Amino acid sequence: MTNSSPGVGNVVGVAQQDGLETPPNLPEHRTTTMEKGRFCMAHCSCGWRGPARRARSQARTDAERHATP
Repeated sequence: MTNSSPGVGNVVGVAQQDGLETPPNLPEHRTTTMEKGRFCMAHCSCGWRGPARRARSQARTDAERHATP
């Protein structure tokens, strides 16, 4: 008996996204940082979220890199 569907754990047709690129159709990006416990994350009005960082300065840098074309 053969099964033509992908097996469990297979990912098909997913694009890689690094998270620092600004979408071309949104001219303005308003970024903020948000703290959750010991971590700080950058967020943008376009829906982008940066990785959780222990250093607030690194979260701010993530936000600046995202908002700068």
